[in-house]
Amino acid sequence: ASPGGASTAVPLPVDTRLPATRIIDVARTEGCHDTQYSDLSRFWELESGSDCGTFSFRGYRPITVSVVAGSNVNRQPSSDAEGHTAAESTPYRRTENRIQLSVRTKLAQGLLTQGHPTLKDSVWFGYTQQSYWQLFSPDISRPFRTTDHEPEVMYVYPTDARLPFGWRWRYSGVGLVHQSNGQSNPLSRSWNRVYLMTGMELDNRWNLNARVWKRLSENINSDDNPGISDYVGRGEMQLFWNMDKDNTLGATLRHSLASTGRGSVRLEWLQTLGTGLGGGKSNLRLHTQLFSGYGDSMIDYNRKRTVFSLGLSLVDF
Repeated sequence: ASPGGASTAVPLPVDTRLPATRIIDVARTEGCHDTQYSDLSRFWELESGSDCGTFSFRGYRPITVSVVAGSNVNRQPSSDAEGHTAAESTPYRRTENRIQLSVRTKLAQGLLTQGHPTLKDSVWFGYTQQSYWQLFSPDISRPFRTTDHEPEVMYVYPTDARLPFGWRWRYSGVGLVHQSNGQSNPLSRSWNRVYLMTGMELDNRWNLNARVWKRLSENINSDDNPGISDYVGRGEMQLFWNMDKDNTLGATLRHSLASTGRGSVRLEWLQTLGTGLGGGKSNLRLHTQLFSGYGDSMIDYNRKRTVFSLGLSLVDF
């Protein structure tokens, strides 16, 4: 007892026969969201430290909701294929809404890089859906003007080679993609392609990605859009510049790689909005975009137009 008469708590005896308690320091693993790795490493999960495992859903192209104003709108779509021209014109408006959904998942990894301590190759499945919605056309019941579906399978092999002027070659790959608008004749449009791709970076401020593709042959009687490669292109190059932690500028150039000289140019600015749930960088962007050329949608593959859009995009999740 204490001098005041109050009892003093006596600690329980320690059973020395029990094993000692060990304190384990569990480090947080962010994988493909760990910003100590470069954008390309995290996007394609090229290294063990930037890996998020298989069969988890990730963003692919930006998930976007935007308002679009076009220089023209395709009121009576046509194609060089017989029976593929709309019978009548629909009074669509040049201002509409664009919605894009795009996700992917990794199906397998470490197929050819099992012996490498850090680098990982991978197989992915991706799906992108883009719709043009005539939200501002109540007189025709606000229909969806067109919706494109684009599933693809791709294999990505990591590389780590130093290039001139400080550039770093990060990956190469091959893919197979189908794109169609899911319509019946006369509005049906579709094609299948196989492509090669590669990417490089400079100090994680500049990213350069390139693709070249070959359209898979179709029977002339079932080809919805003959000559589409001469309009939309046979290759593309993308350049992104991270101006600072909140602003990214991008440019995408597509070209037919033929004497027609057709293709398209897309310029875009993505600005970070707010902060993420954990206090880090948000995945929400204010997305401003300017497109000019052919192939803004499958139904417009042979129609040139200029489109300005402003909206919100979800990226890099």
